[in-house]
Amino acid sequence: MARKRGDYFGLSYLVSVILAIIPITSWICGFVTRFMEGKIVAGLIRLIFGWNIIWILDLIFMIISKHIFRIIPI
Repeated sequence: MARKRGDYFGLSYLVSVILAIIPITSWICGFVTRFMEGKIVAGLIRLIFGWNIIWILDLIFMIISKHIFRIIPI
């Protein structure tokens, strides 16, 4: 059975949740993850607005669905 991985750089779920709890690491990991996925616009939106409501949404989504909040899901 495959192990469920977190959303930040393929790290484990526990490490990803810990990174999501800390605002600055959530902000950095969020926009870097989106840039690595090739989603430039979503990465820029996270870079500009990722320190407020997006951080809270990231934390909630990471705990519930094990993935960060996708502003632009395409």
